[in-house]
Amino acid sequence: MKIGVVGLPNVGKSTLFNAITEAGAESANYPFCTIEPNVGVVDVPDDRLQELGKMYNTQKITPASIEFMDIAGLVAGASHGEGLGNKFLSHIREVDAIVHVVRCFENEKIIHVSGDVDPIRDIEVINLELALADLEQVTKKYEKDSKLIRTGDKSLIESVALLGKIKLQLEGGHPVRIMTLTDEEKEILKGFQLLTAKPVIYVANTSEDDIASGGNALSEKVKEFARAEGSGVISLCAKIEEELVSLPLEEREMFKEELGIEESGLEKLVKESYDLLGLMSYLTAGEKEVRAWTIKKGTKAPQAAGKIHTDFEKGFIKAEIVSYDDLMEAGNFVKAKEKGKVRIEGKEYVMQDGDVVLFRFNV
Repeated sequence: MKIGVVGLPNVGKSTLFNAITEAGAESANYPFCTIEPNVGVVDVPDDRLQELGKMYNTQKITPASIEFMDIAGLVAGASHGEGLGNKFLSHIREVDAIVHVVRCFENEKIIHVSGDVDPIRDIEVINLELALADLEQVTKKYEKDSKLIRTGDKSLIESVALLGKIKLQLEGGHPVRIMTLTDEEKEILKGFQLLTAKPVIYVANTSEDDIASGGNALSEKVKEFARAEGSGVISLCAKIEEELVSLPLEEREMFKEELGIEESGLEKLVKESYDLLGLMSYLTAGEKEVRAWTIKKGTKAPQAAGKIHTDFEKGFIKAEIVSYDDLMEAGNFVKAKEKGKVRIEGKEYVMQDGDVVLFRFNV
């Protein structure tokens, strides 16, 4: 999974990127400090893996991972090449979801590209630029394909009809992701690779003083906006998150307790990303390796097996499955089996989060 971290210049997105990836991306007090995207691969926090590792005395623990891409800031006019707009737009097309960092703190020492702090205005600047970029792409395709529908190709006719609806949406400056579409239209939409069709998590970046209360009046506005749009939203302080990861591991929990922080920014982002994208993890465990595998909710056993290797899906026979909680309660796999907690599931079984699985296959 690849997630792009975006926002206007000087809203704290590179600071947040540094914190969640510990990659040390440059963060400076002037626009366009970030030109090429910084990329960091982050392990998905999952305490279950460590517990399984102890149970199986495993040699290796492999968490699921997310690739975060810190993408250059943009300004009004980016869709027409202002600032680093064209670079920004090309990079963002590569991601599965967008983390949109919004400034919700006042600080005279940190320059705001628009002169003052207004998170909803900032959100709308980026949303409009992405909509304008999509509109250019959609208009070209709509005009080209409209000339070809006389052939009577049903799929082309359906595609042009959807492009027409999308064109109207974008002309109003609204993102495609908030449109109500049929399942068939959603399938067609995937082929268009539109920026505003990507799911978004808004990150309200507050000051250190707002941590105890969980936010401020500005971050509440962002939350209201996100909920109305049906997007994800979290509130955090990127500066504190950056300080947190600079500490030794053993001191981090103490620091979080002192500040009243229950979850780190990374933990919040991962949870919100999984919810937004409809993802979950199943687990495999043994002496050689304990590993988490990310799949879409609703995935059936053979397709889940295919995440490990295509041969597992092709030659799928059955899956031996025990829930993580039942396995922990039993103490080990053998005892879980004796208690009847290990199930034999076939091709129609829909995987559940936390399933510990042994796939049987024949190639």
